[in-house]
Amino acid sequence: MGFKNIIKPAKKKLILFVGLFFAGILLFISGKEDKTVKKSPVPADTEQVKKHLTALTQTQEFRNHKNIDQLNAVADYIHQTFETYSDSTVFQEYQVDGKVYKNVICSFGTENSKRIIIGAHYDVCGDQQGADDNATGVTALLELSRMLKGQKLDYRIDLVAYTLEEPPYFRTENMGSYIHAKYLKDNKIDVYGMASVEMIGYFKDEKGSQDFPVGALSWIYGNKGDFITLVKKFSGAEPFVRNFIDHFKDSNQIKTETFPAPGFVKGVDFSDHLNYWKFDFPALMITDTSFFRNKNYHQTTDTLETLDINRMTKVIDAIFLSIIHLK
Repeated sequence: MGFKNIIKPAKKKLILFVGLFFAGILLFISGKEDKTVKKSPVPADTEQVKKHLTALTQTQEFRNHKNIDQLNAVADYIHQTFETYSDSTVFQEYQVDGKVYKNVICSFGTENSKRIIIGAHYDVCGDQQGADDNATGVTALLELSRMLKGQKLDYRIDLVAYTLEEPPYFRTENMGSYIHAKYLKDNKIDVYGMASVEMIGYFKDEKGSQDFPVGALSWIYGNKGDFITLVKKFSGAEPFVRNFIDHFKDSNQIKTETFPAPGFVKGVDFSDHLNYWKFDFPALMITDTSFFRNKNYHQTTDTLETLDINRMTKVIDAIFLSIIHLK
C-alpha cells in the first residue's frame, strides 16, 4: 500500500527539522564512504524478474479480496516457485467472513533458531494490476528464493507472501501480516528482525519527480525519484535494523536513502511491517516511496510497462547481499 502521510504540521515541525539536521550530517558522512559495487555470488536475473511480474499482473481476474479463486491461484504460483528452491514451503491459512485466505511461507537455513522475515503482500487494491503495488515486492521474494538456495546462512530466513494487506482489511487483524506476526509472538519464536518489501519498481530521473510529506525533506533527499528508501522508526536502533541498513547501503547496488520516521508521520507504517512493530519485533520497510513518486498508485495505470526492471533488480541484489552478510 505504501505510506500515506497523516501529519499535524504546526506543533511538530521543529522536531522534524531537528531530525533533518542530524540526518543531513549522517548523509554527509556516509557520502565519504567507499562506493565500490559489491559483487553478488548469485545475481538477480532480469528475465526471471520479468517472468514473475508478468505472471502476477497478467491474470484473468484482479488479485483482490473479492476474487478468492484468483488469489488462491496466485498463492499456488508463489508456493510452487518457493517449493522449487526452499528447505520447506507451507500455506498459513485463516478464515475471514467464511472464506479461506492464505499466506505463503518458505524457509532457508532451517538449522538456525533465530530467524529473519522478509515479507511482501500479493493482493491488490480494487480492480487493477498492481504492478508496483505490490507485484514488485512479491517478485523480489520469488527471485530471492532462487538466490538463497544452497547459501550458508547465519539465520533462518523466512520469505512470507501475505494476503489481505489492502483495504478493506488494512489496519485490521485480518491482514496476513498480522496473522503471521501474532503467530510468531504467540509461539515465542526468536525473531532477529523483519523487512517489508513494498513497491520497489518505480524510478524517475527528472527533476520534480519526487514529492515528500514535508517539502523541507527535498533539501536532504533532492527532488528526483531516483533512489530506494529504507524506512525505520525514528528511534529504531535495534541491531537488525542498523545492520540490515548498513549492509544494504554498503552493497552499493543502487542509490539508497534512509528515512528515520518520527512517530507523528503515521503513514510510514502503511505496510506489513506495522504488524511486526505492534508485536515489538524490529522491522523496516524497503520502498520507492509509493505515491510520493508513483502517481499510478492504486490506479488502473499501475501496470508492468511503468516499471524500471533494471533498478528493481538491483534492489533485489541489495536485499540478498544484506541477508547473506548479516551477523
